[in-house]
This record gives sequence, C-alpha cells and structure tokens, in this order.
Amino acid sequence: MSTTTPPKALLFDVFGTVVDWRSTVTNALISQCSSALSAPDATLPPTVRSRASTLSPEDWVRQPPLLRHQQQQEGRFAQQWRTSYLHFTTTHDPASTFISVDEHHHTSLRTLLDEWQISDLWTPAQVHALSLTWHYLDPWPDSSAGISALNTRFTTATLSNGNVSLLADMATHADLRWTHIFSSEHFKAYKPSPLVYDGAARKLGLSTGECALVAAHLADLKAARGCGYQTVYVERGGEEGWGAGEVEEARREGWVDMWVGAGEDGFREVARRFGILDVVGDGDGEGEGEGGGGDKGVSSDGAK
Repeated sequence: MSTTTPPKALLFDVFGTVVDWRSTVTNALISQCSSALSAPDATLPPTVRSRASTLSPEDWVRQPPLLRHQQQQEGRFAQQWRTSYLHFTTTHDPASTFISVDEHHHTSLRTLLDEWQISDLWTPAQVHALSLTWHYLDPWPDSSAGISALNTRFTTATLSNGNVSLLADMATHADLRWTHIFSSEHFKAYKPSPLVYDGAARKLGLSTGECALVAAHLADLKAARGCGYQTVYVERGGEEGWGAGEVEEARREGWVDMWVGAGEDGFREVARRFGILDVVGDGDGEGEGEGGGGDKGVSSDGAK
C-alpha cells in the first residue's frame, strides 16, 4: 500500500472477514437441535424426530470448499443457508423493493427446514430466534484488538450487507469498536453494487481513493477497487470463493495493495504494517500509534 497516500478510512467486510460465521452458526444449529430433541415437553411429529435424530454434526457443519464451484455441491445445512444469502445479495436489483438480510435469513431458514423435512422441529418463535444467530457471530481472535489498534490512526467502519441492527448487536457481542457502522441497508442496495462503496465514502466526506476496503474475499475487493478504493486482503481459512489459479493471478496483477496471508495474525498484522507498533492482545481493546486517539464513539449513519 502506498505510503505517500495512505487511506484515511478503513472499511471492513464483516461476515467471514471479521467474524467466524461458520463456527457460530453451526454450533447454534447443533445445540438447538439437541435441545429440541431432548426437551421434556416436546411433542414432535415422529417423522421429524426420526429425521432430526439421524442428522450428524457433519450434516450441520459447513466444510470449506476448495473451489468456488464446489460451494453449490456442499450438502451441509449451514452452507446452504450461507449460499442462499450470497445468491440473494448478488442478484438483488437496487430498483426493486429492499429486503433486509434479517428478513432473508428468516425466510431462507424456513425454506431449508422444509427442504430438510424438519420444519416442525422448532416453533415459529424458535425459528425466528435461530435466524438471529447472525447477530451474535464470534470474532476471529485478532479482530477486536486489531480494530482497536487501527482506530488510533484511522476512521474504521463496517461496510457489510448485514442490516444495521445486526451489525450493532454484533459490535457489542464481539467487542468491535467501530467509529461508524455502515450497512447496505443505508443505500438500499447490496455489494457488489457501486451504490454501496460510493455511498459509504460520501457519508465519510471522503473520496473513494481515500478509503480502503478490508476483506477476506477477492470479489468484494475487486468491486471496491473498481470504485476507486484501496484494498487490503486478509486471508481467512475457507472464506475465499475464488479458485487457487484466480487467487494467484490477482496477486500477480498487484491490484491488492496489502496482502495478509493466513496465519499472519490478521488485523493485528494490518496494524503493524501501518506502523502501529503497540498492538495489544485480545481483550485489552486499545492500541497505540502515531496520531493516536481514544474511543471515537460509534455512528450508524455516518455522522461523527
């Protein structure tokens, strides 16, 4: 990344980049299934009880695909839920009625329960509560400390397809001290629409060239780059949708300004490369660097 024109703001993709959706979602599914089957007052239809009882942890858990096309071949419940979200956001027409990610997660969960023949495993209220698991995803080990360190020099913000209430709950749950929460909901469009990338920069009063997107997905970064953003790639296990050849080609082409590989300490390494030397461990919540600062507060609408 250029040292002569560093970004003024770092905007973060969230699902998979900042939080480990896979472990949180699959653990919730397994736990809630076990609770439903063992509840003393449960009156489950015999066919549903039989079907749910035969599901192994592997049936719920999403296995990371090796190649992009393999995502559609994965038969695991959590992967199908995630894939439905990816299809929903990438095919959304900004000219159509906006539907929030919360609404989609609830609707797609009900559809999957029907397809898996376990629609009566939980009550409607329990299904709705389970759909909100995405509000409380656990962070990667470096996320909280790394973001707090980066706050000492940059404006930090989410730039996620998740709705505002989801991102706010997640920030509290995972101790993510953003200075701003930006959601696709603000722009009535979903990434990779330019409306999202351009709109976030405008809310900050910056040009897109003064912003950098931090993401674990090269497709997201490429779309942001097309809008003028600088780019920071932080590799997370199982998250990249591009094949190995496409990844290597992107690296050779050089349009990723900073590349942090797997096992390189994620956001803490990003902070180190920006010269923020004192990157604290998990739980401390602060870092120091040139132009340091404290808690800037959180805004969900772009106002300082």
